[in-house]
Amino acid sequence: MRKKAYFILLFLFPMLSLAQNQDAESYDKEFVWGINKNTAGGLIGGFMLRSSKRIGDKLYQSLGVEIVNVKHPLEVRRNSNITGNLFIYGKTNYLYAIRAQYGRELILFRKAPQQGVELKLITAIGPSIGVVAPYYIDYDADGRNNPSVSSRKEQYDPYKHNADFILGTGHILQGIQESKIQLGANVKAALSFELGTSKTSVTGFEAGFLLDAYTKEIPLIETADNKAIFPTAFITLFYGKRR
Repeated sequence: MRKKAYFILLFLFPMLSLAQNQDAESYDKEFVWGINKNTAGGLIGGFMLRSSKRIGDKLYQSLGVEIVNVKHPLEVRRNSNITGNLFIYGKTNYLYAIRAQYGRELILFRKAPQQGVELKLITAIGPSIGVVAPYYIDYDADGRNNPSVSSRKEQYDPYKHNADFILGTGHILQGIQESKIQLGANVKAALSFELGTSKTSVTGFEAGFLLDAYTKEIPLIETADNKAIFPTAFITLFYGKRR
């Protein structure tokens, strides 16, 4: 009888230890922020913030916001023939997407204390606000190659402005007060890999797909086909806190 009890304890001990490990790594709230890289953005696509709250053993609800710069896939940078400065040929507008997201996070694998990887499935949906801002260029208006006299900053119109007399781009956020708003919606699905070794801090990355859809086409490049729907693949490096 004693031997049976001994073997039962040996069998149960690892299971009890595993349960303690899972309890040690459980948390009720999490707040993360990160930098986004996506197939419709530049070197840095944008930024994200997300707050999560536990609603089940392995299930969390989340509220988040993303701010990203969305580019046309045919954007090409060229050098000015006059100054050598860069500009984007044919670009008419910027698109800055502000996405609000409500989602669910399901823990697929919970990591052991201070080791391993926590894997989560993340889904989210919400409204998008597209800020369509004019793309300004510095232009040699009289075409005499004397920028100090005839330089003007205007919204780029490839039918109006000769690319040979473009000096470069305008200042950052120039013309932002002339922006127009386009409403839309977004939906995303991703996997999150949490690599942190601390119980109260979070470090990791999230990779997945996102779809932005607006009520009408966004004119990013005047001479190309413009779309109202922007599918993207993305990766986000994040850091945060949990308790």
